[in-house]
Amino acid sequence: MSSASPSRAWDVRRLPSAEGRTVLVTGGNAGIGYFVAEQLAATGALVVLGSRNAAKADAAMAAIRSRVAGARLRHLPLDLADLSSLKTAVEGSGLDRLDAVVHNAGVALDHPPRRVTADGHELMFGTNHLGHFALTRWLAPLLSATPAGRVVTVGSFAARSERLDPDDPQSTRDYRPKRTYGRSKLAQMCFGFELDRRLRAVGSPVLSVVAHPGGALDGLTPSRPPVHETKRGARLRALPAGLLVQGKEAGAWPVVRAVLDPDVRGGQLWGPRIFGLRGAPRREPVPAHMADETAAARLWRLSCELTGTDPCLGFSSRQAL
Repeated sequence: MSSASPSRAWDVRRLPSAEGRTVLVTGGNAGIGYFVAEQLAATGALVVLGSRNAAKADAAMAAIRSRVAGARLRHLPLDLADLSSLKTAVEGSGLDRLDAVVHNAGVALDHPPRRVTADGHELMFGTNHLGHFALTRWLAPLLSATPAGRVVTVGSFAARSERLDPDDPQSTRDYRPKRTYGRSKLAQMCFGFELDRRLRAVGSPVLSVVAHPGGALDGLTPSRPPVHETKRGARLRALPAGLLVQGKEAGAWPVVRAVLDPDVRGGQLWGPRIFGLRGAPRREPVPAHMADETAAARLWRLSCELTGTDPCLGFSSRQAL
């Protein structure tokens, strides 16, 4: 499967200009999201960091500005664990259009007990999947106001080994943090593919693309104080793993390509070139369990019930633009 345009090779260090474009990155204050925001800021785009914590967002913007002269940045207060707040957040954003949203923010819990959101949903499923599902509904008019808006959903390599449980989607009976996290990311990825099918069905020009960072370790991530600082000992301990995985700066590459590359198409999956774990970004085949339309439709109906909204309600058709 071809992974690059035949007319030019994609260079992660020489990104195309995105001046005049606006991109929202949820969770843009830390981790993969921070490096996505930093790399997009270097293209001239206006990057909006969606974050609950204003202090962390300010620190991230200061770190980006220290590396990207003239970076255009804004903070959007955003709490994906509080579904009732999302419509108000978008309405108060001051944005009249949006070229892309990167659904990146996520919660990962390492240990029990099971926790829930303000709406009573399991925290990882409720934040990682349901929060972005509902947010898409309120961003839809902004994405439709541009010639070719994009929804880029950030999945995880961990989702490859998981399967959705239609009888226990929120792990109420058998909660295991790592499995629940993997299933929440799988739900996100299934949503991204199903969203594209539904956008095509209504004739919307907005694309929905899925990307994942592969294996991205803190110990292999370059320091960006005060957002992230890699101690020398941690870096040395992580060096052997660098044969198989990478840091979060490189983990951002497939996401950034999914946002910027004009050759990217809706319904595609992008990840690192080497075994899906490290290296330059490439297009990947969509695993069968992520392409299961019956399972995706069932998840969509459930998500509509749990959030009280349908993302596709806000998208304009191609003919209306």
